[in-house]
Amino acid sequence: QVHLVESGGGLVQPGGSLTLSCAAFGSILSINNMTWYRQAPGNQRELVATITRDGTTNYADSVKGRFTISRDNAKDTAYLQMRSLKPEDTARYYCNAPRLIDRSLTQKDYWGQGTQVTVSS
Repeated sequence: QVHLVESGGGLVQPGGSLTLSCAAFGSILSINNMTWYRQAPGNQRELVATITRDGTTNYADSVKGRFTISRDNAKDTAYLQMRSLKPEDTARYYCNAPRLIDRSLTQKDYWGQGTQVTVSS
């Protein structure tokens, strides 16, 4: 059984920083892309940043220059460093591994339960 667990969310003032973590647990063979999404109340879920296994990254325009995605393949963990946070960054942040292969060679799309980020003074 494989699952993703996000952590690191919280309340932060505008201009502040947070680092989110997404750890994959279970019988894992390989994880290809790891992606962070976010969803604010009343809004659709939107892609924030994605990273390939070899470290190639891509960002939403709204977070470029402020957020940095990284990963540690040995720990099956992805990170999202968020700086210069704005109130509009307030959302629940979700981790996604769309092509995770477990040790039975089964490939599935996995999501975490999310972690709340609130940017407010």
